[in-house]
Amino acid sequence: MAKFLVKGGRLLEGEIEINGSKNAALPVLASSLLFKEKIEIENLPNIEDTKRMKELIGKLGADGKIDYEIAKKFRASILPVGGVIARFGKAAFPHPGGCVIGERPIDVFLDGWKAMGAKTELSEGAPTGYVIAAPEGLSGADYTFKIPSVTGTEALMMTAVLAKGTTILRNAVLEPEIKYLADFLNANGAKISGAGTATIKIEGRSGKLLEYGAPFTAPPDRIEAGSFAIMGALLGKNLRIKNFVAEELPTFLALLSNVGAEYVLEDNVLIFKDAHKKTLRASNVTTKEFPGFPTDLQAPFTILLTQAEGQSLVHETVFEGRLNYIQDLNKMGSRITLCDPHRAIIYGPAKLSGRAMASPDIRAGLAFIIAGLIAEGESAIENIYQIDRGYERIDERLRNIGADIKRI
Repeated sequence: MAKFLVKGGRLLEGEIEINGSKNAALPVLASSLLFKEKIEIENLPNIEDTKRMKELIGKLGADGKIDYEIAKKFRASILPVGGVIARFGKAAFPHPGGCVIGERPIDVFLDGWKAMGAKTELSEGAPTGYVIAAPEGLSGADYTFKIPSVTGTEALMMTAVLAKGTTILRNAVLEPEIKYLADFLNANGAKISGAGTATIKIEGRSGKLLEYGAPFTAPPDRIEAGSFAIMGALLGKNLRIKNFVAEELPTFLALLSNVGAEYVLEDNVLIFKDAHKKTLRASNVTTKEFPGFPTDLQAPFTILLTQAEGQSLVHETVFEGRLNYIQDLNKMGSRITLCDPHRAIIYGPAKLSGRAMASPDIRAGLAFIIAGLIAEGESAIENIYQIDRGYERIDERLRNIGADIKRI
């Protein structure tokens, strides 16, 4: 199987561009089921998750069955289910796969579809999964998420577009990707208001499909932007990061400044001139839904904190299994105490040494690359399919700015 070999000690300079957003593109791909015609997406990231979504949608038929083998490979495989129910009156699908970062129940989806009139049950026999039926169609509902959910908000918003009547989603998330999806659907005939706030209202079309007229352009990936900014704070020497949308990372940038990283933002270009010479200081981080600190940047930022002077606390409030990568960092030489599944204390600065490890998920895998770039010696990172799920040609792009990384 392929793996990355990463050698540390080289500074990063030159220019790197942020690619299209994975988390914005996937729901728009799933929304194609709401249309009569094919839709057009520009700046689509060429990553494994978008490939799997296109493959999944391509295999769908009027029987409403989601391909189990494909769906088990990524979490976003649940996004097309609402459109399948609304369009065909039924759906069969497995519990979605993806990153192993703790318990990821789908009851917010099931409860929402039930509120709209669907009936759900566990499928019999193998493979196990769910069967949902709405032979009389779906009706609008007033539904409150018991916990904020990005994919839950996206999935139920798309379902409601083809339902009868009005749907109100309360305690919805505020992530930018929600508004990107709503704006695209509205540009093609949907009636969605409130996206980007905690209350979203959708006027359903009673099963009438959307007519395509306006393309979607995937915005820059804010998680990739934050990840590259962390690399810049550690190793940047005249490093320019293009397509950096600062307003989508407000808390992240505040914390980056708080640890002592110095950067300049000019016309959506984030510049690190001599960041590698700066002394970083400890800081506490708590992950939250937008506009808070993104959970997807927690692992990369923890790498940054291993190089900061003093004691830092990372509090992961979104997923209870997202700190499992820390044992590998400690084997590299970091000094991190895992207090419980949600909290870790980092003592820095620590001298890291290269070693072999395997990517447990998309974001921790990228964090391992960053760790390898600042460690002495060579690191071998396996299970890089997880990294390829979220980052396009990451090895090639990092080599272009001076990193010593190769895929074998």
